[in-house]
Order: sequence, then structure tokens, then C-alpha cells
Amino acid sequence: MEDEAIPAPIPKEPPKILRLEECVVNRIAAGEVIQRPVSAVKELIENSLDADSTSISVVVKDGGLKLIQVSDDGHGICYEDLPILCERHTTSKLSKFEDLQSIRSMGFRGEALASMTYVGHVTVTTITMGQLHGYRATYRDGLMVDEPKACAAVKGTQIMIENLFYNMAARRKTLQNSADDYPKIVDLISRFAIHHTHVSFSCRKHGAGRADVHTIATSSRLDAIRSVYGVSIARNLMNIEVSDTGPLNSVFKMDGFISNSNYIAKKITMVLFINDRLVDCGALKRAIEIVYTATLPKASKPFIYMSIILPPEHVDLNIHPTKREVSLLNQEFVIEKIQSVVGSKLRSSNESRTFQEKTMDFSSSSPTATSKDSIKEPSPSGIKSQKVPHKMVRTDTLDPSGRLHAYMQMKPPGNSERGSCLSSVRSSIRQRRNPSETADLTSIQELVNEIDNDCHPGLLDIVRNSTYTGMVDEIFALLQHNTHLYLVNVINLR
Repeated sequence: MEDEAIPAPIPKEPPKILRLEECVVNRIAAGEVIQRPVSAVKELIENSLDADSTSISVVVKDGGLKLIQVSDDGHGICYEDLPILCERHTTSKLSKFEDLQSIRSMGFRGEALASMTYVGHVTVTTITMGQLHGYRATYRDGLMVDEPKACAAVKGTQIMIENLFYNMAARRKTLQNSADDYPKIVDLISRFAIHHTHVSFSCRKHGAGRADVHTIATSSRLDAIRSVYGVSIARNLMNIEVSDTGPLNSVFKMDGFISNSNYIAKKITMVLFINDRLVDCGALKRAIEIVYTATLPKASKPFIYMSIILPPEHVDLNIHPTKREVSLLNQEFVIEKIQSVVGSKLRSSNESRTFQEKTMDFSSSSPTATSKDSIKEPSPSGIKSQKVPHKMVRTDTLDPSGRLHAYMQMKPPGNSERGSCLSSVRSSIRQRRNPSETADLTSIQELVNEIDNDCHPGLLDIVRNSTYTGMVDEIFALLQHNTHLYLVNVINLR
């Protein structure tokens, strides 16, 4: 039987290479530069900082998809520059490639505004010094739609982006289904606020009367951190400085704040600026985490703010579309130097830890009365969180289930003295009777002496000088005395 003949494959012509239309190229590039609403906010804030602004305000609607509005009081944009403002690769930051070696501005590619016009509707209102009125212009696909119109304006520039990703259905649907970008925008502005302390920042949702971030210019970095992140973080920070001027290594200077051993958090917060540019550096972040892992409990993560200054020629900014990542000359040496100083600083601060005590108010005479006074207003969302006493590590002094005096009859702090507990018993007896009648009663003196003799001095010292920590469950409470913890059966103390 002869084999059947196998037909020879028909050769296929290779696909033809076509030149993409410019609008397609620009839209693809825009999706790389403006990845999310927070990317647009970052680019606009950096433009405002390059304009020497002292006040920057951000308004956001629907997580930035409906509206992003950034206003500043910078030097503004000249009327003659408005027609080419949003064209690709138009910038005032550099004129030739060699300028990248000494660039000090935030922007330099001339891509951000152009990318925004390809994925959203952009309106620019600006006024420069000496003008009687400002100008407003709208942009689509990198081009100005109409001639700039004269309008009333305040000092500086306002850029408004509406309907972001209106022509990218997949991107817009993904962002609508994911978590709102507004918390990311708030976090971004908070990071800028603690570094650029000479600039006032504010951020709020459209229609909201109160800003979620509001800072004023200050000369103190620690005050800025306290204003943005809170007192609990600011009081647990240590100043750190590192520098190296050796000719054989990378010349750099770093200053910042790192959390001490008293700081406890479940997520690391690292704010890193290199040459005043907000960036990420995974290698430096991992190196610092290694130091903290050996010092802090496993559940704790540090708070880190660092500002590193290097010669501009030692930093390569042009390695990522969003300019979020940079490459450093002698990066391993810089990271090793910083890691060593952080470790030394952290070890020297780990000799002692501070615990914050809660002052309890025992002014109420009965648990029933205090529970009525401690009723809190319902939360704005209308959802009341249920607290399970035996599952709480720390308890609120306003919560009746976490109060020790709900189980023990205790005197108000104003009536309690640091003397013996028996002295308070004597004083309470004398308050009910005439002192002249009770002074000569030997039976009372004998009873008091008998109690003094039968009292355990060590146990009395523990009860007298202990610190109430919280309820472990419905029966046992946790007390701290010096470096020891004690379980107390509060039911049997009644």
C-alpha cells in the first residue's frame, strides 16, 4: 500500500508593517504616562512646584474620573505659549539632551499635559504678573480647540481635567470597579506636603466644605509631619542625617526622620525624595526593613521620611514613563551607608520604651450613671461597631465594659491619697462620726491594728501601685506592676 501524498504547505507572506496613525500613537503613549487619576494629579502638582507656587489646591470628583482641578499661585503661562502648551514634547525645562545631566525641575519631557488631552478634556485658565485679566483655553488631542478667551482670573494657573479616560472604555471600567483613587491622591499630596514645607497644600472632594488635607507653610519639617500624619507619629520620630563627601564614592547628603522602637504600625510608610523629586526605591526600602525587622516586633512596620541630595549628573531620571523610579550612581554604596546609620540610630534608641497611660475618670458613683454619660453619638455612616470585651487588648476609658470601677467601688482621684489604703478607711469612718467620740474607742484601734498585721505588704504594694491595662475577658482584668503583668479576678473583688 503506497503512502498518501502529503500536500506541500502553501507559503504565507509575512505581515506588512504599517505606520500607525499619530492619534493612535499618542493615545498609546498617553496610557503609559497617565495610568490612573493619581498620575495626573502628580504631574500637575509637579508643574505647579516648577512654577514657584506657594499655594496648591486640588479638587477631585468621583476619584478623579469626573473632575481633577489643580490651582496654584505660580508665575502663570504666557499668552504666546498657550497654542503649543499641550503639544507633545513642548517644554520650558530643557532645550537639548545634555540638559538632562543638570536638570533640577520636576518635568522635562513635555508629555504630561499632552497625554492628558488624549484621554480627557483639559481646560487651562492662567494669568501672569502685570496682566489685567487672564485667559482660558480648552484642549483636545494635543491641540487647542479655539482661541484663548479673556476671563477673570486669580494669580497663577488652574488646570481642569474632565471625563478622564472617556475614550478608553477598558481602563475607565477597571478604575470604576476598583477602589476609589481618592485615598491615593490624599496620600500623594500628604507626601508632597511634608517635604515642600514652604508650600501650602489642600485637597478636598468636589462639593465638600472641609478639606481632607490642609497644610500651611512652615519652617519645621516635624511640624509638617505632625499636621499631616498626626501627633502619635510625630512624637515617635528621630532625626537622622547621613553624608559622604569622599572623592572615591558617590557624594550625597541625606536627612530625614525615622520611627523609634515605640512606634507600632502594620504597614510601612516610606516617603522618599531624591533631589526634591518623589520617587520609589525598592532596594533602599528593603534594606531599611531588614534593620527594623531585627529590632521591632514582627507586626510593626516603620515610618520613614528621607530626602537625599546628589549631584544631578549622578541621577538618571529618564528610565520610567511616570518618572517614579530613578537610577543612582554607586547606588549600592549609598544604600549601605544609609542602612548602617539607620541601624546604629535605631539600636541606640531601643534601650527603653515608653508606654502611654490612660487616665481614668472615677467621678461617677455608680456604673449605671457612667454608662449613661458615656453614650456616644452614632457614626455618620449609621453603622454601630460592636465591641466584644474579651477580644479587646486595650479598652476605652469611656466604655463601661472596659472600666475597672464597673466591678470595684473606687474613690474619686481627688479623695484618694498616696498614703495607706487603711488611712482612707479611717478618714471615711471619721466623716460619719464625731471625731471626739471615735478618738478614744480602743476597739476601733485594735481592729485597725489587726488588719494592718494581717495584710500582705507585697500584695498591698502591687494593688496600690499597679496600672490598669484592660479586660482580658468577662472575669479577669490585666494589671501591670513594674515589669510584671497580673491577672485579677474582678468578680471576687466585689
